[in-house]
Amino acid sequence: MKSTFLAVIMTFLYVACMGQTPPNGPEVTEPEWSNYDIETVVGDLKLPWGLAFLPDGSMLITERSGELIHFKNGEKTMIKGVPEVRAKGQGGLLDITLHPDYSSNGWIYMSYSSEEGPGDGAHTAISRAKLQGNQLTNLEVLYKATPNTEAGQHYGSRIVFDKDGYMFYSIGERGNHQENPQDITRDGGKVYRLKDDGSIPEDNPFVNDAAAKKAIYSYGHRNPQGMILHPETGEIWVHEHGPRGGDEINVVKKGANYGWPEISYGINYNGTILTEDTAKPGMEQPLYYWVPSIAPSGFALVTGDRYPAWKGDLLVGSLSFAYLEKLTLEGGEVTKREKVIDGMGRVRNVVQGPDGYIYAGIEGKGIVKIVPKI
Repeated sequence: MKSTFLAVIMTFLYVACMGQTPPNGPEVTEPEWSNYDIETVVGDLKLPWGLAFLPDGSMLITERSGELIHFKNGEKTMIKGVPEVRAKGQGGLLDITLHPDYSSNGWIYMSYSSEEGPGDGAHTAISRAKLQGNQLTNLEVLYKATPNTEAGQHYGSRIVFDKDGYMFYSIGERGNHQENPQDITRDGGKVYRLKDDGSIPEDNPFVNDAAAKKAIYSYGHRNPQGMILHPETGEIWVHEHGPRGGDEINVVKKGANYGWPEISYGINYNGTILTEDTAKPGMEQPLYYWVPSIAPSGFALVTGDRYPAWKGDLLVGSLSFAYLEKLTLEGGEVTKREKVIDGMGRVRNVVQGPDGYIYAGIEGKGIVKIVPKI
């Protein structure tokens, strides 16, 4: 009776929040189109998942279907030698990023759904390779989550390097929230940390646990599809999909438990109670959470002088509502939410380029650039 009553109340609250001020912050406002233009830089892309800029200003773009595109001087070139991916469900060729010292070593890092390893189906893999002409070479698999599963969701897959050169990446719980997120002996529902060559850092939090996955840095995550290095604090921040309500922004801490599915601000998709708890001892609270869910994908923090009024703001793509959301932070709290791009399509990714401009990957369209009006 208690669970049924709570389910009714939480469903009512969720519906009541649709289009209204969420319980953890302000209502999102409409974009002010008079302040900037949206220019299409790369057109005719289906699902641009990852984006990285090469030193010459050209772009490497991943299509989830498995293609890696080099866009330079207005032309697209398909790169050969891309690792084989299982492009099914939410899987495929996902994130891409450059080594912080790319100009010296040439390493490119990718995440994707791979069928290699035990079990049917696929799981998230992290690899690195070098680009020679239009060909990837020296391909190395640095991490492959196990076991494979036929589940098509929650690969995670964002990759970020911190200021010390360690590589952080996310792997979602692959739809198995009952087992994976809270168990450090299992892959999935985690943020991981490796050295740039794939070896395990000696100070990772679980290296002395014989049964643990030694690459794990934090656990209790659901499906982080946004990850940034905060330029001032040096912290790694992620955002992750909640269930029905309860998308979160989390500051990643060594060895910390972010609670999924023991605590959540969301409910099951069918309206029933997932958990009655939003907090428990030993489990981290999010910096921010969304109710209703926006289905966040892609994450950036605005720096530089291209957008002086936006400096220090967060940018998050919304898959559910097909807009790019800008969040103003004051004293560690979100005080304002604004739509920056709206109605163009599902925003899969957002990156601040080396030229200081903001670029977003829009499903069914391509890569667009936000150009402030002078």
